[in-house]
Amino acid sequence: MDFVDLKEFAVTAFYIFKGTGITAALVVGALSLGFSVGLPLACLEVYGPKWLSRLLGVYVWFFRGVPILVLLFLVYFGVWSLVENFFLERFSIRLTLSPFSAALVALGLASGAYQSQIFRGSIKSLHPGQFKAAQALGFGSPSAVLNVIVPQALRVSIPAWSNEYSIILKDSAIAYVIGTAEIMARTKFMAAFTYKHMTFYVAAGVLFYGLTWLGVKSLKLLERKTAIPGLGHGF
Repeated sequence: MDFVDLKEFAVTAFYIFKGTGITAALVVGALSLGFSVGLPLACLEVYGPKWLSRLLGVYVWFFRGVPILVLLFLVYFGVWSLVENFFLERFSIRLTLSPFSAALVALGLASGAYQSQIFRGSIKSLHPGQFKAAQALGFGSPSAVLNVIVPQALRVSIPAWSNEYSIILKDSAIAYVIGTAEIMARTKFMAAFTYKHMTFYVAAGVLFYGLTWLGVKSLKLLERKTAIPGLGHGF
C-alpha cells in the first residue's frame, strides 16, 4: 500500500474536499430537477387519461433503461451539440453548456423517471376514497390531487426518496468523465499526480460515505418530523 506524508496528504485532501461542494450542488440540483419532473408525471400517470399515461411511460422507460454514462454523453456531446449548431448557423449565437450543467440535466432527467415511480407508488398506496371524498367536498380534480393527495404521498415517499438520494450521489461520480470538477475528478487528478492512488481513492470513498450518511440521516429526521400517525412506514 502506498502512503503520503501528513503535510502532502493535508494539502491534497483539502483540494479534493473542495470538490464536495460541487458534488453536493450537483446532487441537490439533480434531485430538485427530478422532483419537478417526477411529481407531475406521477400525478398524470395515476389520474390522467390512459393515452397520456402510456406516453409518459415511454419517458420513464427510456431514462430508466439507458445508463447514466450514455445519458451524459448524449446530453453533452449529442443533443447540446445539435442545439449549439442550430443557433450558431441561424442566429450566429454561440451557446455554451458547462460540464456541470450537462451532468445536472442528465442526472435530473434520469432521477425524474425514477422519482415518478416512487411518487406513483405512494399515491396508489393511499385509499382511493380520499380522492372521491375531496371531490364530494367541492374540490376539483386538480385541487383534490394538489391539496389532499400530494401532501400525504410526499410523506410516504421519504424513505424511497432517501434511497434515490444515495443513488444520485453515487451516480454523480461518473460526471468526471465530461470534466465536472467534483470529488472523483479531483481525486483522479491528485492520484495520478502523486502516484498515491490507494490513499486518495480511500479518501474519496470516505467523503462519499459521509455525504451519504448525512443526507440519509437528514431525510430520516424529516420523515419523523412529518409523519402522520397510521400512515406510511414505521407506525
